[in-house]
Amino acid sequence: MSLFKSIATFGGFTLISRVTGFVRDMVLAYFMGAGVMSDAFVVAFKLPNLFRNLFAEGAFTSAFVPLFSQKLVSEGKKKSVFFASQAMMILVVIVSLLIVLFELLMPYIVTILAPGFHNNPEKIALAVQLCRITFPFLLLVSIVSFQSGILNSFEKFAAPAVTPVILNLTMILSAFVFVPFMPTAAHGFALGITTAGLLEMLWLYFNLRRIGITLHPYLRLAKIMHNPEIKTLFKRIAPGVVGAGIYQINMAVDTILVSLIGTGAISWLYYANRLQQLPLGVVGAAISVALLPILSKYLKAGDIENARTTQNQAVEYGLLLSLPAAVLLIVLANPIVAFLFRHGAFNAHAAQMTAYAVAAYSVGLPCYVMTKALMPNFFARGDTVTPVKYSFWVFVTNLIFNLLLMRPFGHVGIAVATTIAAFVSLGQYVVGLQKREYWRFTPLLIKKMLKIALASITMGIVVWGANKALCLYLPQYMQSSLYLFCGLAFLGIIALAIFLLMAKILNIIDFRQILNMVRRKHG
Repeated sequence: MSLFKSIATFGGFTLISRVTGFVRDMVLAYFMGAGVMSDAFVVAFKLPNLFRNLFAEGAFTSAFVPLFSQKLVSEGKKKSVFFASQAMMILVVIVSLLIVLFELLMPYIVTILAPGFHNNPEKIALAVQLCRITFPFLLLVSIVSFQSGILNSFEKFAAPAVTPVILNLTMILSAFVFVPFMPTAAHGFALGITTAGLLEMLWLYFNLRRIGITLHPYLRLAKIMHNPEIKTLFKRIAPGVVGAGIYQINMAVDTILVSLIGTGAISWLYYANRLQQLPLGVVGAAISVALLPILSKYLKAGDIENARTTQNQAVEYGLLLSLPAAVLLIVLANPIVAFLFRHGAFNAHAAQMTAYAVAAYSVGLPCYVMTKALMPNFFARGDTVTPVKYSFWVFVTNLIFNLLLMRPFGHVGIAVATTIAAFVSLGQYVVGLQKREYWRFTPLLIKKMLKIALASITMGIVVWGANKALCLYLPQYMQSSLYLFCGLAFLGIIALAIFLLMAKILNIIDFRQILNMVRRKHG
């Protein structure tokens, strides 16, 4: 499967998950608004996800997938699946012990994570209850991420990409199934999170069975630990755990600091970050997930030229899809946030505060996507140490600018600090890969990137002008959901038309190649 097809498969399903995610967030905003209940729920939602990157989608998977992919090529399906069963058993034991410990210490954990709650006993008590309901989700989602890594190694990208849809739909249904019977809406949605983890795990279990893979519990832990391949896995995980740990500390610091700003700030940043996650998840995650097993196989086969070509394609696709999205999020932050979230308990002030953060986050969006495109180049080579070093400097940058900017600019300053850290992160990967001669910008790639930037900026200027005209000549535009929907649809058509026109003029996209692919698919 080509890189483009893999990205399109994973990205297409991820797009569906992000759309359902917006419906989910609209439901959450409607029921909980942006106050005490919402802030407590966001902390409870974030807590298992802080460790998710550490044990699931970060260190463990980044170390496991290259080893599994290479073992699949060299030793076949049976031995690679046995190795996977052993690795998953270690993951389950470690995460289970962590969950038991955190459930016991939850009041202290919440106090550390959100010190701004300390002066509000009701808020901290609610957050503790919600965190205890959601934290078992960590075990379930760790298994899900592990199952996804195996399926991705077999180039089965569709089933793993569906799992977030299951989470979103379960949480939406929670408004009708759990919320009416719980003390607060937040309790119902928290129960929906853990239920979704169980459903995701069962979904991937049946998809693994379809390709003849069953992961059996392997209880002889002592024997597992003496397996040389498991030892190699742990050697690669160790720096990854440190790197993911630095990243999660970074995220925790953001939560700690924003909790000190005041009621609602946690929710404003959460919803702003969710908007940024649409293109980041659809494009960045799709490229990263699709690229890692493909690069691993090329490098295992010694095909360096194809590995470099594939890396160039990943960077080009990443910028082509993320830069226009970032420009649109910046110029249309206000109407987008108003349309999606300004309902029920989520008032106009909360929408405006969220829009400011959306614009600040979006400036760094292309950097995040390109970093995700470059990161697998290290992991595919078994180098998990270098990304750790980069993570440390990103953490330092983020912390310094958080402290400098949060007092004068509040929650927007924290979003700006995140964006500055994204530029630093991308710079490190570009310099590091070129220094090691793993990859470098070619003149052709630089030329394409400049053309994409020109097309995106031109589109942004036209859409900004059209949006201003709507605000000036149609007073109802920003007041009514129906007018907002029609206005955003109109602006979206303009944006697409201008970008495609510029893409044709500048020869950015090979439209004939796309048409040929479509014809082959339907032929």
